[in-house]
Amino acid sequence: MHWKLFADLAEVASDDEVTVDLAADEPTVADALDGLIEVHPVLEPRIYTDDGEIEPHLNLLRNGVNVRESEGLSTPVEEDDELALFPPVSGG
Repeated sequence: MHWKLFADLAEVASDDEVTVDLAADEPTVADALDGLIEVHPVLEPRIYTDDGEIEPHLNLLRNGVNVRESEGLSTPVEEDDELALFPPVSGG
């Protein structure tokens, strides 16, 4: 599973691209996030709220589609998917 991290998330992780292995038979976005946090534990408090949901200000895309428009953390993923995680971007 291939992750792309953007903005301050990449800075905190000191990496903008991360590959993780998924052990689950039918992996989900939650499994992929677990794999990412296993590699970069420092990201966990920046990704999850206290109730275990994705921080509302973050965008998490699976192959270019926001998972909130799909099944959220239960969205199925495949080994060749690209996941991207980034905060809102502003500027001009």
